[in-house]
Amino acid sequence: MSAEPIDYYFEFSSPYGYIASHLADAMGTRLGREVRWRPFLLGPVFKATGQAPLVDIPMKGEYSRHDFVRSARYYGVKFAMPSKFPIGTVAGVRAFYWLADRDPKKAHAFAKTLYDAYFVGGRDIGAPETVIDVAAEVGVERSLVESALADPAVKERARAEVDAAIARGVFGSPFFIVDGEPFWGCDRIPMLEEWVKRGGW
Repeated sequence: MSAEPIDYYFEFSSPYGYIASHLADAMGTRLGREVRWRPFLLGPVFKATGQAPLVDIPMKGEYSRHDFVRSARYYGVKFAMPSKFPIGTVAGVRAFYWLADRDPKKAHAFAKTLYDAYFVGGRDIGAPETVIDVAAEVGVERSLVESALADPAVKERARAEVDAAIARGVFGSPFFIVDGEPFWGCDRIPMLEEWVKRGGW
């Protein structure tokens, strides 16, 4: 895979981001491109854009809850709406980037397992304890993760990633950037693939 990677931005509390986590790698394989997983936080994005979570917006909220389930069925992805939604996922983002700097494959496994823990298992992944548990499930020593979550350098690393995402114009989850071209949403994956195949239009 010599071509530029596809950046896949996602929020661990995003149902559509979760669905994309089951689609992104296969898309990259079809295109012969690496997919770089890049979690970020929607909270700072909402502050920057003046928006709110979909489920908190009148009319859109009811539709979105219906569409989360429908979309998961469409893509054949297991999904159960968590009782606590949305939630803050800063601990998950910190743990991911700390792990990605040390073992990218485990970071990838951690991200997928954390997503499944929330949208299949209904676990509270906003709690640092759950993040530590999930990291342990993919073979990362608990005490190391616990220390990392409290490390100012790790906190700054995560903050920098979120700031960088916003600077690139990332405002939703999932959000893909390929060869400088942005695509927002699972339903844009076919268009993204065609864009790469055609070299744009």
